[in-house]
Amino acid sequence: MVALSRRTGSSFVLAAALVRTGLTALRATAPGGRERWERKNHTGRTVDLYAGPACAVAAAARVRPAAGFAVLAAGACGAYDDAAVGAGDPRRGFWAHLSALRDGEVTGGAVKLSGISAAGLAAGAVLKERPLDKVLAGVVVAGAAHVVDLLDVRPGPAGASVLALGAPGLPRKGPGAEAAAAAMGAAAAVPPDDLAERTMLGDTGAHALGAALGVAVVAGNGRAGLAAHAVALVAAASCGEKVSEAARSLV
Repeated sequence: MVALSRRTGSSFVLAAALVRTGLTALRATAPGGRERWERKNHTGRTVDLYAGPACAVAAAARVRPAAGFAVLAAGACGAYDDAAVGAGDPRRGFWAHLSALRDGEVTGGAVKLSGISAAGLAAGAVLKERPLDKVLAGVVVAGAAHVVDLLDVRPGPAGASVLALGAPGLPRKGPGAEAAAAAMGAAAAVPPDDLAERTMLGDTGAHALGAALGVAVVAGNGRAGLAAHAVALVAAASCGEKVSEAARSLV
């Protein structure tokens, strides 16, 4: 049984509460009209996108300001795609979008890749002191955001990945554990609606929660740990279609 510090436990509980509060408030008000928030999922059922911004705000609110900026920026880049900009684009993984960009096509994925990378590097520049560590931190934050999004192909896998990947950071004390708890608390609040196909994380929620996980890794690791995570995340992101197919096979 993992013993959590009071601050870590509070981050988990408060993040979960913020998500549930956000979901309730958004459903009651539906800013801009309900049609703006509704999409068809893989089974053709109508689901809402309220979980995405609720998770982004909740996770960002429970981490340090520089990290919170990266989480919100990642969520905002995801929202760009959720707003039907990237709807119907089957390309997965950053190589596919970079190839399209080379051919003169600016895809929603390319916009997300550049925006989230910039946000990750900005956060890394604040969270770490040495130049190489700053770059590695940026890669980890952006890479984690991208990989969690690759898993958001069915109800469940993206949120489950946040819970599984964040758990090893909980026993540590300090900002890393608190950031991991915030990401996990936000993710833990979504499954009742996600699995029932009432809501979905969308790119907004997946990117934001992934970025929060990346922040937890950055806060809890030195250079060796950052380098190992960066290599693993880049490798996973490079195999985007395979990662997404693996997630589909789980459900």
